[in-house]
Amino acid sequence: MKRLRACLGAAAAVTLTAAGTTALVAGHASGATTALDDRWYAAAPYLMPLDNDPPDPAAIMDATGLKAFQLAFVLAPNGGGCSATWGGTAPVSSDTAVQSVVDTIRARGGDVSVSVGGYGGTKLGQTCSDAAATAAAYQQVITKYGLHAIDFDLEEPEYENTAAIRNEIGAAKLLQQNNPGLYVSVTTAGTADGTGWFGKQMLLEAKSQGFTPDNFSIMPFDGGFNASAAQTSALTNFNAVLQSTFGWDQATAYAHEGFSGMNGRSDSGEIFTQADFQTVLDYATAHNMGRFTFWSLNRDRACSPVDNGGRTSGTCSSVAQNPWDFAKYSVRFAGATPPSTPPTPPPPPTGCKAAWSSAAVYTAGDEVSYGKHNWKAKWWTQNEVPAASDWGPWQDEGAC
Repeated sequence: MKRLRACLGAAAAVTLTAAGTTALVAGHASGATTALDDRWYAAAPYLMPLDNDPPDPAAIMDATGLKAFQLAFVLAPNGGGCSATWGGTAPVSSDTAVQSVVDTIRARGGDVSVSVGGYGGTKLGQTCSDAAATAAAYQQVITKYGLHAIDFDLEEPEYENTAAIRNEIGAAKLLQQNNPGLYVSVTTAGTADGTGWFGKQMLLEAKSQGFTPDNFSIMPFDGGFNASAAQTSALTNFNAVLQSTFGWDQATAYAHEGFSGMNGRSDSGEIFTQADFQTVLDYATAHNMGRFTFWSLNRDRACSPVDNGGRTSGTCSSVAQNPWDFAKYSVRFAGATPPSTPPTPPPPPTGCKAAWSSAAVYTAGDEVSYGKHNWKAKWWTQNEVPAASDWGPWQDEGAC
């Protein structure tokens, strides 16, 4: 999760200048794969390869058809300095563990992007002297893994530091200039009006530097969001912010806009189900948005024992689901069709009926469990989340 994740858990640097020489994106000894279509990088869900009980990417690819992964997070060393590390502790220059993950994904025809920053930890924009030094540190990552895509996750507390954000945006611009074809995304916090004051200041910094990434994504969760309706409203408002900041028309703003969600229970207790993801996906595709991703694949599985919304975890979603349910929405955004054979549903908890499924059809009298309650269908229903309502299709039968 964007919040909880901070608690869990030999390439030469290329000197870059604003008018610098184009840097070759060099692959690792095992070889970089041919770049995927940009739509796949735009659909890549986040995966922590070293923390939060990393799932097997090959199993996810086989089960869902997913091809792209957003590996997280590259930070400055915990002890200080301007060199790239995984999570502040594992130097990129000597890494073999993440490289093995990358090789596994590429061997199956997929590819990776790398996310720099995130919530918590010390970022390179905070420790490097200027934008060129920050870019040189990130170039180590691009060169090491032969990257075709990179994500700048700019949020608390770094985005409250004006100098750090100037370094990060300047570095992103330099990497974009010096690595032709590099897919660059910028991800920041979401609020009901799109993004907050610091997010808007970050956009103004990008405008002042003349930097336009492939997209600016917001994270509409951990801010009092009430399921998908609040999220699509925030996306609409963020579109207006992009229009007013950059002078774009609505269609151009949507083409540069992205959604980065959180599957299941958020850090602040919000619940985002498969039905919510479908609603936001429908919105994103209807408006030709540029990106659809989520935090995280480490969480894209049911909790054991079954939790159903009681806690937030870095390794499971706390909602009723089959493994990798949420990854399939990214696959659909990329334009592919997930395999049709459904996996075996998780067993129901003691005293509860079988877990409600957004894909199943229910008729009058059918019983399910959801949110630690049993529910009985009043009439035919599909993809309607059980909730107490005189006018809804579900009757609450009490806690289980």
